[in-house]
Amino acid sequence: MISIETLSLYIMICVLAPLIGAFTILFLFIFEKRFEALETQANKLALERELQKSKYDILSQKIQPHFFFNTLNVILGLARLDRKVELIRSIETLGKFMKRKYSMDDSLATIENEITYTNYYLDIQKLRLGDRLVVKVDIDPNTSHMMIPTYVIQTLTENCFKHSFEKYEGLAELVLSIYTEDEKVILEIWNSKKEVYDKKMSEEEQNSGIGLGNIRDRLDLLYPNGGAELRLNDYHDGTNVLMKWPIQFKS
Repeated sequence: MISIETLSLYIMICVLAPLIGAFTILFLFIFEKRFEALETQANKLALERELQKSKYDILSQKIQPHFFFNTLNVILGLARLDRKVELIRSIETLGKFMKRKYSMDDSLATIENEITYTNYYLDIQKLRLGDRLVVKVDIDPNTSHMMIPTYVIQTLTENCFKHSFEKYEGLAELVLSIYTEDEKVILEIWNSKKEVYDKKMSEEEQNSGIGLGNIRDRLDLLYPNGGAELRLNDYHDGTNVLMKWPIQFKS
């Protein structure tokens, strides 16, 4: 004969079992939906990263023709003047540039590498301008292995020639400085002439400068939420470009 206690326990189990089963199924359903939501969010973030990388690659490629065609013009000018030694050196420098261009596909590089790359451009301009060009470089050695967006230094340096030195005669002085301040890397490029823009250029292009708007877009992609900035200031004795971005080392 079944006791009252046993019967009560049996009835309780019969009543609770379906409830426990229902709660278990509900929990598994909620967990599955949550897992699917997380998976969807992860896929969305991955797609956004790919989209940003694609945008960055497109923006970066816009910079390359400026240097390439300017370099060809320099080489053509040396050939017309029959300056064979300088011509050979400029072609060798262009070869180094092209080698780096097709072996470098990262969005960031060390400052040391970017300075080396920029020197290829400056070497060609020194051949072209001779003693007229004076370049001063002041780089904190501690920054050499910090990361910087690729092609930025060369692009800002090229602007000094395209919009200043090529518009004026006389001394062409360029000062390039890199240092750190308040957990940021700071790049300053000053040239001894105010920047001059073609009247045919749009107002937006005149305000941003060729390449400056591109660099701002790249900085927004690499350092969202205002993590970096780029400013251009004209003074009576020249033009100064200042760029700040977070300190970062190669991972």
